[in-house]
Amino acid sequence: DEFSKDEEFRRRFQAESQSVAMLSHPNIVSVYDVSSSGDIDYIVMELIDGITLRQYMEKKGVLNWRETLHFSMQIAHSRGIIHRDIKPHNIMVLKNGSVKVTDFGIARVVSSQSTLTREALGSVHYISPEQAKGGRVDNRTDIYSLGVVMYEMLTGRPPYDGETPVSVAIQH
Repeated sequence: DEFSKDEEFRRRFQAESQSVAMLSHPNIVSVYDVSSSGDIDYIVMELIDGITLRQYMEKKGVLNWRETLHFSMQIAHSRGIIHRDIKPHNIMVLKNGSVKVTDFGIARVVSSQSTLTREALGSVHYISPEQAKGGRVDNRTDIYSLGVVMYEMLTGRPPYDGETPVSVAIQH
């Protein structure tokens, strides 16, 4: 509802969603349709039979290096795509042990409408230094965020924590 009257947001949502729908990779969630009905824009995506990496880590605890590497190699696909929001909440672990990255492109549209504080509430622990500064991002952004996710898989906690999102972003 909060973006339904924002024509620029809706235009960008459609454009980004169409771009995401053209991606095809075994470790990226498939997008089957992008459409709208009245004031509601929506995306039809592949149904994933699994849990988020966040839920997996909460259930299993600290992961060993083999499992961490197994998941990380699947996340670090080389498709030239910049995700901008790599975090355990956006990675699905399937029942067969493979992973799929979700939320491609959509994070970029939403984050452009958000303040650092609002966006950072869920992502600040995985944010790259250039994102924290509001700078230009490239594939190194995702590499940094994947490194933070790997650290958390191996230790059970993110490398930086603090009382506010801004204090965590400053540490990055």
